Amino acid sequence: MAQPFSLAACDVVGFDLDHTLCRYNLPESTPLIYNSFAEFLGKEKGYDKELLVVTPEDWDFCCQGLASDPEDGNFIKLADNGTVLRASHGTQMLTPEALAKAYGKKEWKHFLSDTGMACRSGKYYFYNNYSDLPGALLCARVVDSLTKQNNGQKTFDFWKDIVAGIRPNYKMSAFKENCGIYFPEIKRDPGRYLHSGPESVKKWLRQLKDAGKILVLITSSHSDYCRLLCEYILGNDFTELFDIVITNALKPGFFSHPPSQRPFRTLENDEEQETLPSLDKPGWYSQGNAVHLYELLKKMTSKQEPQVVYFGDSMHSDIFPARHYSNWETVLILEELRGDEGMRDRRPEGSESLGKKGKYEGSKAKPLNTLSKKWGSFFTDSVSRLENTEDSLVHTWSCKRISTYNTIAIPSIEAIAELPLDYKCAGFSSSNSKTAGYYPHPPLALSDDETLTTK
Repeated sequence: MAQPFSLAACDVVGFDLDHTLCRYNLPESTPLIYNSFAEFLGKEKGYDKELLVVTPEDWDFCCQGLASDPEDGNFIKLADNGTVLRASHGTQMLTPEALAKAYGKKEWKHFLSDTGMACRSGKYYFYNNYSDLPGALLCARVVDSLTKQNNGQKTFDFWKDIVAGIRPNYKMSAFKENCGIYFPEIKRDPGRYLHSGPESVKKWLRQLKDAGKILVLITSSHSDYCRLLCEYILGNDFTELFDIVITNALKPGFFSHPPSQRPFRTLENDEEQETLPSLDKPGWYSQGNAVHLYELLKKMTSKQEPQVVYFGDSMHSDIFPARHYSNWETVLILEELRGDEGMRDRRPEGSESLGKKGKYEGSKAKPLNTLSKKWGSFFTDSVSRLENTEDSLVHTWSCKRISTYNTIAIPSIEAIAELPLDYKCAGFSSSNSKTAGYYPHPPLALSDDETLTTK
């Protein structure tokens, strides 16, 4: 059985920023991301302006763990063995008969038995974080629109236009130039889109520092946006909390690429400067790689193998590469557990304040961490075994990856911020229960049934 996880045993505590240390107000930030791409498609690429008209019900399509095949316009939910549990064409869900005809009981054509298979390729795309997820709804609605316009179009070539929308909204200079939709809105009213950092988290970070832990922030956000977020959630003195800040980290390449391909760069006024052959001292840097960072951590801790734990929200960019390439302990921030908390407390959906209104109010998105009626649970689904028998529950591919590559999974940083540093959490392991690594509670979908099977 795996050893219990305790922060007291870690020498270095690393953090992702977006959706990890910084929590977003999802019913507000989700439509903002959606609109940043939809307006581009309409104005620059001539797509139907109806893409900008989104109803509250439309957001139910969004579910973490979906995969898309942009060429055929389908979206799928995978079982842990690679078979397809549910599928849609655009936003229209396939009937059981159409599902069986399209996919049968075979592995999905792009599936690899290793659960660490790529989340992005030229043939498919996995939506595995809340920054990506609005794109699932947008792409599905693009398929709907093109299918309607072209009398049942069968193959699609819109993905290049989606990718083209990244640059005007999210290029490195977009924050400074105040261009696109996303950054100007965040700067105009950060309180609408961001949750302020709880005092418990700020106190906890200082407690980690006082206990001699090295604190590292590793984010793919650029330095100017990182500064805005950190000042809002942690205060103007946030740099005192971290020994090392790395922005524009270009994860997962930060972990997976050799140092020669991803050298660290110095920063001056948020502009990248010279490349560094190695990392010699704490500070604020851009890009870089995990190998040179770990060499610096060895010097700072005076240990040959300092123990590192990394907190992140993305299985693709944070968790899998940090565990697979760097062998770090990993803690997944899993907002679906927060959605469960709402169900446990029986709070009505949308009871949280949504902040002030503004230009891009639109139709409020349902909290994306709550159950999708179209796709069902993020963690499980039911399958029919044989005729005249009851359906069986199986784990999803996303659920299997959580237990395979994480030490523990928590709904938010606040969940452990008030615990003693030597508190011991049961971790995931092959010999533990599938629910052991979830803190403070396993997902409702898993805790209701410990007898889940493989399809």
